[in-house]
Amino acid sequence: MSHERVAYAYAKSLMELAKERGQVEEVYQDFVHLAQMSDSNRDLKLVMRNPIISSEKKLNILQALYAKRGATEATMKFYEIICRKGRENVLPEMAKAFVKLYNIENSIQVAELTTTFPIDEKLRKEFKAVISRIAEAKEVQLVEKVNPELIGGYILKVNDKQLDESLSGQLKKLKSQIIQNQYVKQF
Repeated sequence: MSHERVAYAYAKSLMELAKERGQVEEVYQDFVHLAQMSDSNRDLKLVMRNPIISSEKKLNILQALYAKRGATEATMKFYEIICRKGRENVLPEMAKAFVKLYNIENSIQVAELTTTFPIDEKLRKEFKAVISRIAEAKEVQLVEKVNPELIGGYILKVNDKQLDESLSGQLKKLKSQIIQNQYVKQF
């Protein structure tokens, strides 16, 4: 079974457990923290995927990471089960899958906006309103990135769809059209 499917199955069962205990928000915060740590710390991902390091040591690492911050009992028990089953290599994917499930449950749409410059509050509100209307979401979380190589315009990614309204994207399309349209002499 692929890592994504395994991660989704575990995340779904944890979501159900968190709902039963009334701790969805707390568990969500724990997994946002884990997702951020695994994204920002390559060593953590490597340790969790390393088959030489024992599951017990990996559990100790997870417990140490949450020692200062704290975590719900459900989260820590979940980590124990995952490590006992030898699935700690999929934990970063589980964290991301849980966050996605939480967003779906709460009608939150995450979109990625790449521009050539930081946008102001007015543009941010306009993008959020359009995305909210299209995705029929109560809330929109906009992940903003700046890429000066776009030359101008923006790239908007929502789920698996991408709208490329950048100048560099338009130039690539034009180049592709020029290459495909061979000049044919007509007499």
